[in-house]
Order: sequence, then structure tokens, then C-alpha cells
Amino acid sequence: QLQLAESGGGLVHPGGSLRLSCAASVSIFSIDVMGWYRQAPGKQRELVTTISSGGTTNYADSVKGRFTISRDNAKNTVYLQMNSLKPEDTAVYYCHAQMVPRGYWGQGTQVTVSS
Repeated sequence: QLQLAESGGGLVHPGGSLRLSCAASVSIFSIDVMGWYRQAPGKQRELVTTISSGGTTNYADSVKGRFTISRDNAKNTVYLQMNSLKPEDTAVYYCHAQMVPRGYWGQGTQVTVSS
């Protein structure tokens, strides 16, 4: 069973940066698509970004130019580099892995952007 473990969340000032990590319990070569979602209080979970096994990336409009997803196949880890953070980026960030026929979620990590 695939397990995902996120880390790297925390409190940061507006304009600051954070890097989230998502470590998978299996080789990420076998995972079709990995991505990050987020859920702010009182809102639905939303897509932030994805990366395919071939390296194709996709970003929500709200984070384009500020966030970067990457993968280290040797470490079975996907990263989310977040720059120029805004208060509206505050949310619990979840790692997701899509392995047909199902998807898997991590436990989430809190990111708070506040002065």
C-alpha cells in the first residue's frame, strides 16, 4: 500500500518562501501523477499543481510563477517550492498520488502565511 508523508509546513511572513516535501513509500517511477492540493478553512480542497511520470507539470492560475513542483526519483520524493507567499496561500497542503485505479493522500501539512 502506497503511503505518502508530507513535511516542511510552518509559519512564514508574506513574501517569504517554504519548501514542502512528499516522500512516497514506493518508487515514484510507478506513480502516474503526483501533485499537491490545499484546503483553506471553510473552503473546498483545490488543486495546486501536478507532475506526471514524464515530468509534465500543471499549475493553478493562482500559483503560476510563484510555486514550482519537482521530483527526485532517487529519493522517491516530490517537492513544492513556494515563493512570494501570500496570506491567501494559508491552508493545509496535501500530497496526492494517482496510481490507476485509485488515488492516495498524505496526512497534510499546515502552511500559514501571516505577519
